[in-house]
Amino acid sequence: MARTREFDTEAAVSRAMDLFWTRGYEATSVRDLTGHLGIGQGSLYAAFGDKDGLYRAALEHYRTTLAAAALRSLDGGADARSAIRTMLVERVRIAVEHDGRGCLLVNSVCERLPGDPATRRTVRDVQDASQRALADVLRVAAGRGEISATRDPQTVAAFLVTFLNGLLVSSKITPDVRALEPLVEVALAALD
Repeated sequence: MARTREFDTEAAVSRAMDLFWTRGYEATSVRDLTGHLGIGQGSLYAAFGDKDGLYRAALEHYRTTLAAAALRSLDGGADARSAIRTMLVERVRIAVEHDGRGCLLVNSVCERLPGDPATRRTVRDVQDASQRALADVLRVAAGRGEISATRDPQTVAAFLVTFLNGLLVSSKITPDVRALEPLVEVALAALD
């Protein structure tokens, strides 16, 4: 008879996400993970297969929690410019926390690509969802006359996601929201 798992896998994935986010994939050993999670190596392997399986679960957890929350914030009922500004500034605020640990997804791209196609797919899925959500907000805003209708919403959405990625990299170099927030205003000029 198989033993019942004696730990909360969702809580373990969340804690592992924080450790990978702070230290990166390569600098985080299985020993670091088992110590941080308070589980044995056998339990980690039984639940996740290996370190890579836990890393994939951590990236997925990030996608379904923080990345999904960012997209939901766009539906807050505010005008498009305010909603996009709030989303961008909030992403920067999260990135500069904990001594500028950045964004887990952007960090994973910088560390793991081009050699990790699974990470590429995960990040691409998040970026695609972000672009679709932003394009939808921009189409509605252009229809209401809130923003210029002269630019293609999909192209502006792609620009905003690309800008955000660069901003998140910059947040690791300059972990100061006050220094980075004015850049958001420059990016929002693309809506004019």
